[in-house]
Amino acid sequence: MPRTPMALLSPADQVRLRALRRMKAVALGALLFMAVVFVIAFWLQERQPWLGYVRAAAEGGMVGALADWFAVTALFRRPLGLPIPHTAIIPNRKDEIGRTLGEFVETNFLEAGVVRTKLASTAVSRRAGEWLREPAHAERVGAEGAAIATAVLNALSDDDVRDLITDLAREHLVAPEWGPPAGAWLEKIVDAGAHHGAVDLAVDSVGRWLDANAGSFSGLISRRLPGWMPKLAQRLVDDTAYNEAVKFVRAMQADPQHPARLAIDGYLVRLADSLQNDPVTRAKFENAKASLFDSPRVGALAAEAWNTAKAGLLTALADPASGLRVRAAQALQEIGERLTTDAALQHRVDTWVSDAAVFVVDRYRHDIASIITDTVERWDPVETTEKIELMVGRDLQYIRLNGTFVGALAGLAIFTIAHLVIPGA
Repeated sequence: MPRTPMALLSPADQVRLRALRRMKAVALGALLFMAVVFVIAFWLQERQPWLGYVRAAAEGGMVGALADWFAVTALFRRPLGLPIPHTAIIPNRKDEIGRTLGEFVETNFLEAGVVRTKLASTAVSRRAGEWLREPAHAERVGAEGAAIATAVLNALSDDDVRDLITDLAREHLVAPEWGPPAGAWLEKIVDAGAHHGAVDLAVDSVGRWLDANAGSFSGLISRRLPGWMPKLAQRLVDDTAYNEAVKFVRAMQADPQHPARLAIDGYLVRLADSLQNDPVTRAKFENAKASLFDSPRVGALAAEAWNTAKAGLLTALADPASGLRVRAAQALQEIGERLTTDAALQHRVDTWVSDAAVFVVDRYRHDIASIITDTVERWDPVETTEKIELMVGRDLQYIRLNGTFVGALAGLAIFTIAHLVIPGA
């Protein structure tokens, strides 16, 4: 009988314990009933010969009951506390039972063919799709995902993230040399004429600025002229400078082969070549790059960008009505709908799941089965005995009860046959 206090057992174990106690009482009652019948029949059989048959039946019932009581008890403990060999089997062979159970599960359940056959008959993707396309279920998955993402974001150290971003930037942006790739990239752009659009945009921007800021040329040149020159001449010089600038821009806008455009093309060609082949230009470019990334302002901007992104994500994840949460739920519903209706997608997903499960089983079957073995080995022998007795003890009491009735029938049959076969018995 389990020695763990009732209050410490789970509700299910408490139900099992009560059922076990009831069956033990029934089995013991059957034994006592046979004993009482035996005593009465043995006492009165001289006066009533037919009671000899009753005595034989009761005697056989007691023998069967006691034999099965011994067998059942020997599984869990030593009967009457006597050191009888091959008793208390479960506590004495607990570790071996755990290893055997682990090997049984590993051999018969964690086998690639068994897993693949079961998954093939389960229709995992279709069932998942039918469940996921329900709005409530999709929202639930989205909420759980948001909770996980929130926990991850809160667990991340801002300093660690900034250090990681800095290390990644230094490894992938700062450490590699930019000059040759940038020169090759620029050379392809110039050869394809793709830079002309940027030049047109720049020229148009300068033209619009000149149209809107004619007054900016007042005094631009005249303030550098001698003071004795007439004001009219000074104004004429400023107006001439402005008009020449406007004419120059208009000419560049109108003529694709303007000398200034050609000069820009030539400069870009030389720059592309220098970035690839001139050590001095490449060194200057690398120094400028390093100075830019090492600037405290750039580091502050990176930290600020991370803080802003994190705060925005946390706010969106916490709000069920946010665009992120709503779109995530919609996307999950769409996935569920496709998994329900798209046979080709179902086949692909089922194949992925089956292949992944078989891979895990083939690679880690021993490790998975060892969970059973290791768990049983950690159990206390008394605790193990109690757990197993609670699970199967009630059914084992039926063995005692059946042994009582089978023994009674056997005793009656033997006594009857003996009287028929042996004259005068």
